[in-house]
This record gives sequence, C-alpha cells and structure tokens, in this order.
Amino acid sequence: MNAKEIADMQNENVLLSWSKQAGLNPIVVDHAEGIYIYDTDGKRYADMSSEQVNMNAGYGNKEMADAIKEQLDKYAYVQGSWGSEPRAKLAKSIIDRLPDSFGKVFFTNGGADANENAIKIARMYTGRFKVMSQYRSYHGSTFGAGNLTGEPRHFALEPAIPGFIHFRGPYSYQEKIKFASEQEECDYYVDKLREQVIFEGGDRVAAIILETIIGSNGIIMYPKNYLKGVREICDEFGIMMICDEVMAGWYRTGKMFAFMNYDVTPDIITFAKGVNSGYIPLGGCIVKNKIAHFFDDKFLSCGLTYSGHPLACAAGVACQEFYLKNDIEGHVQKVGKFLGEKLEAIKEKHKSVGDVRYIGLFSGIELVKDRRTKEPLVSWGQDPQGIMGKIIGELKARGFFTYSHENVIVVAPPLIITEEQLSEELEKLDQVLSIVDEKYI
Repeated sequence: MNAKEIADMQNENVLLSWSKQAGLNPIVVDHAEGIYIYDTDGKRYADMSSEQVNMNAGYGNKEMADAIKEQLDKYAYVQGSWGSEPRAKLAKSIIDRLPDSFGKVFFTNGGADANENAIKIARMYTGRFKVMSQYRSYHGSTFGAGNLTGEPRHFALEPAIPGFIHFRGPYSYQEKIKFASEQEECDYYVDKLREQVIFEGGDRVAAIILETIIGSNGIIMYPKNYLKGVREICDEFGIMMICDEVMAGWYRTGKMFAFMNYDVTPDIITFAKGVNSGYIPLGGCIVKNKIAHFFDDKFLSCGLTYSGHPLACAAGVACQEFYLKNDIEGHVQKVGKFLGEKLEAIKEKHKSVGDVRYIGLFSGIELVKDRRTKEPLVSWGQDPQGIMGKIIGELKARGFFTYSHENVIVVAPPLIITEEQLSEELEKLDQVLSIVDEKYI
C-alpha cells in the first residue's frame, strides 16, 4: 500500500482520539529509530514529545525487541493466576528500587486503568468513598479516571460520579494573588485544601490523587513543600496519598519517580508509559506494605484480562535494565540541565514566551500575548483561529514533532537524546517562535 491508501483507509475505518474526524491527514510512518520517525517520503521528524511522553527509551530499542521475541517463543500470554517469570521479575525490579515501605504492584494495561484501580484499592482499604483530585489535571479518559481529570476533557463524562471532588491547586506563573514568598503560596494552598477536606468530611475521603508534576496541562511544578503539605493532610485525616507518575515517572525528571525530587512518599504510585517505553501497553499501581498486607485476608476486587501481560512485562524488564545499564538517570540530569539553559535563553529572546518550566527532560513553554500582564496567547478552552495548531504545524514542517495543550508547547524528548540533537531541534523551535513574535504578538 502507498501512503495515500494507508491514510485513506485509516480515515475511513478508525476513530482517532481527541479529534474532529473530518479532514484528518495523518503522516504515514515508514520506520523509526532512536529519537527519529521517518515518513514514507523519507522525511525525518525528531520526536520532541516522546509521542505522548511514553517513548522514553526511543525507537528501535534492540534489548526490548529481543526480550519480546524471546518471550513470544515461550508463550505470549497466561493469566495472572499462573506464575510468569517476566511479571515476577518486573515487579521485584520495581519494588527493590523503592523505599522499604512499598510492598506490591498491581499491573494494568495503561495509565487510566492504573488510576482506576488505585482509587478502588484506596476505597477498599479505607472503607471511604470520596476521592479528591485537582482542577487542571489529567488522569485518563475512562469513566473513573476521566472523573478524576480536572479539565474540559471530563465534560463528556458528566454528570459526574458521586464522591469525586475537585480542588484548586497552585499554578504559580498565572497566580493572581501576590504572595511574598514561595512558602507563603504553598501555605495558602495547603490551608485551602485542608479546609476543603474538613468541609467534605475528613473521615469520608479515601484518597487525594495528584500528578506529582502536572503533565498535559502545562508541565506545572508545585511550590516547594506543597507536596509535603498534602502528605501532612493525608496523615492527619487517614487519607491515602496517590501520586500519578504516569508521565513523570521512569527517569523523566532525572529520578526513577518524580516524588523522589521532593522528599515525600505517597501511599500509592501509579505508572505506565515509560515503564517499557510504550513497546507494549502496560501500567500499574504500587502500594505500600500496609495496603498490600490488608488484602492478605481481604478480597482484592480488581481484575483485568491482561494484568501483567507476559510480553509487556518482558519489555518492561528489558527497559528497566536498559535504564540502569546506561545510567539514564545521570544522563537525564546532565542533558536536562543543558535543556533548561537553552530554554531560559529562548525565554530571554522571545517576547511571546512568558514562562519556561523544566525538570529533567520534562518541560513546557508557555506562550503569552503580553509578558507584563501574562495574558495567555490563547484563552482557556478557546482557540478559534487555531493559533496553537498553526504553531505546532510550523514546527512539524521543520521536522520538530510535538504537541501543545492550551498555550503551552511540550518539550519532552526521549531520554536518550544528546545535547547535540537537542541543540539542532531547539534551533527549529527558535525559528518558529520568531514567527510567533512577529505574527501573533
């Protein structure tokens, strides 16, 4: 089949995520290697968002491919009641690298059902039914995870499930209150959350779930000590703290999990994406020992046909070994520092750039009409001229592939990227931002 035949067939037969279906014009992929994707015309695209922040180890990873093939020759699938070496080895590899307080892993197919099962476990463990999550968050689009999500993508799921409650968390760059210090801002939002917990009934709240670093909604990091404050509220009221690490986990921030940057430990960690870099769908939730042992004589009412799929776990074992063997943690810290310096220079140069936020290889560029007022380039939920789409299109035309959400451009390349590759791609970003300065400001 040629590229047009493939694109036409896909458009005729496939419903695609988060899109109006008419007028789609997919680029047809021929092959991919390292950080690059090649279309059928031979054009090269640098994947500067790791697809959906999941291709951490890049394309064509031989270790994972070989592990999948080797496992496939033994058996492709057995259900969870059978013992499976890759399932056992991956769970042990994860638990062994976490604080001793963590006990077991429940495997899922991806991030949304990781969050679904995490809140189910929290509700069973606590005997409570309310779950609190932030506005300006994304936890998935299945019914439970979609109700956790605190932005317009949950509208299709309304009316909401009883007991799902949103709260407003900090967004320092766009904050209207003029705080004297970062700690003052932290205290304000922690106090507001504690007040809301009290109003909801602290003995009725099973869990507070939050992205350790807000991903799709702008790569937003909390004020120093905010996560500690949430931890203290959870401890005070006996609430489970769940950190959604679906995007931020697996060395994306320069640590195995993002919470490790903030001297705080959740009760449950949810993960997906980078656990095996998207080679086969896989996710999960990791629970502390006290939760794991609760189910020694209590029925765990969680189940998925493909929980701990052997092929996915084989890829996961190989991916984790790849991370460790190649010191991806140290590499991300080094290259992430370089990325941060480059982004600060871009901010200094371009009047359309209001803020840059980065940690490791997880970064966002917030575009504004006016730096002084911080007015966003496009308003929340409104982009009638498709300005951000045009900007992303300009980048794609130059071979820089990424996505945006509202007025933030995501820059989160595969963790194997080099400084030289980053420099080459950020030059393209610099060119496009010059167009934005001239055309939209």
